Amino acid sequence: MPAQGGELQVRDRIVVVGAGVVGTTAAWVAARDHAAAEVVLVDPSPGSGASSVAGGMLAPVTEAWPGERELLELGAASLARWPGFAAAVEEASGRRVGLRTDGTLAVVVDSADREDLDRIVTHLRDWGRDAERLTGREARRREPALGPAVRAGLAVPDDLAVDNRLLLAALREAARRAGVVERPASAVRVHDAGGAVTGVELDDGSVLESSRVVVAAGAWSATLHPALDGLVRPVKGEILRLRARAGSLPPPRHTVRAAVSGRAVYAVPRDDDRLVLGATQYEVGFDEDVTVAGVRDLLGDAERVLPGIGDYALEECSASFRPGTADNLPVLGAVPGAPEGLLACFGHGRNGILLTALTADAVATLLAGRGLPDDAAAGSAARLTALEVLS
Repeated sequence: MPAQGGELQVRDRIVVVGAGVVGTTAAWVAARDHAAAEVVLVDPSPGSGASSVAGGMLAPVTEAWPGERELLELGAASLARWPGFAAAVEEASGRRVGLRTDGTLAVVVDSADREDLDRIVTHLRDWGRDAERLTGREARRREPALGPAVRAGLAVPDDLAVDNRLLLAALREAARRAGVVERPASAVRVHDAGGAVTGVELDDGSVLESSRVVVAAGAWSATLHPALDGLVRPVKGEILRLRARAGSLPPPRHTVRAAVSGRAVYAVPRDDDRLVLGATQYEVGFDEDVTVAGVRDLLGDAERVLPGIGDYALEECSASFRPGTADNLPVLGAVPGAPEGLLACFGHGRNGILLTALTADAVATLLAGRGLPDDAAAGSAARLTALEVLS
C-alpha cells in the first residue's frame, strides 16, 4: 500500500520494461496478483516490436529440431496452457485473441527436404512424440490450397496458431483493466545500489523508483544492465501480410509450414481472408530494412507451395528482431551477477508467442518468490554464467 501521506515507496511499484506480448503479459499478471502495487509498463511504443511482426504459431512439434529437446518440452508445456491462457485473456479484456485450432501441416517439395522431414520424424519419435506422415496427395486432400509441387508432409493437429495483433490488443486491455500504467518512454538502464534494484532510468533523465524490475525488452534487453550484456542478440525476420481478393482462392484452413530448397517458409491464416507469410532469418544486428531478396524468396517459396496466393494483394512488408540466445532457450528469473529484484523475462527467440502462456505462470511464481514452475526450469537464468555470453 502507499506510505502514509500518499508517497509511493519503491516496494509498492513493479516496473516491467518492454510492452510486447511477453512484457504486457508480465505486467497484467503482476497487476492481477499484486493489487496493492502500482505496475508500470515502460516502452517507447507499446505493442510495436517483434510481437506485432509475428506469425502467431503455437507449434512446438513442427518447430522441433534435432538437438533442441528442451525447447520442444518447454513449447509443449506452454501449448498445453494456451487454451486456458487464451480464455483468461479474453475474459479479462472482453476481446478475442483469434486462437485457431485447425492444426498445422508441415510439407516439403523436393527429395532433399523430404530427407530432413524424415530426420525430424525420427527425432520426434525418439523423444516420445509423433506426427502423422502424409504423401503429397494425402496432404492436398487435407488442405486443398496446397499445390502439386508438395511431395510429402506431416499432420500435427495439436500445433495451433493465434492472431498476434488481436492478442496484443487484448493483453493491453486486460492490463489496463487490471490497473497497469503504460509509460511511453525508453528505459535507458536499470539502477541498483547495495546489490539491489532501485529503479529504472528513463530517456528523459528521470528515474522510476522500484525495487522490482521485470526486463522483457526482447532483443534490447542486454542494454539495460551490465549483468545482461551478451545474453541476448537480435535475429532479424521479415513478415508479409497478404489478403485474398474477390475471386481469389481462399487461404489455407491449416497453418502451413514448408521447406523449399532448404529454406523455411510458413503461412498462417487469419479469420479475415488474410494470410501471414514468414520467415526470413538474418544475423545482421538491428538492421530494420525489408530487403528485396527477402520478399522475393518468401513470395516465391510460398507460391510454390500455395499457388493460389499469386492473385492475392500484398498489404504489408515488415521486419523486426527476435531475441536470440546462445542455446535458443529463454532467460527467466534472477540472472547470476544481477542485482536482487531484477527478473529476466526475455530471449524467447522464434517461440515468443508460443512460450507466452508458460511465461505467464513463470512471472506469477517469480514475483511471489516461489521460483519457476518445474516445467519452465530449462529456461532458468540460473543456468547462465559469465562465460556463457554471445560473441
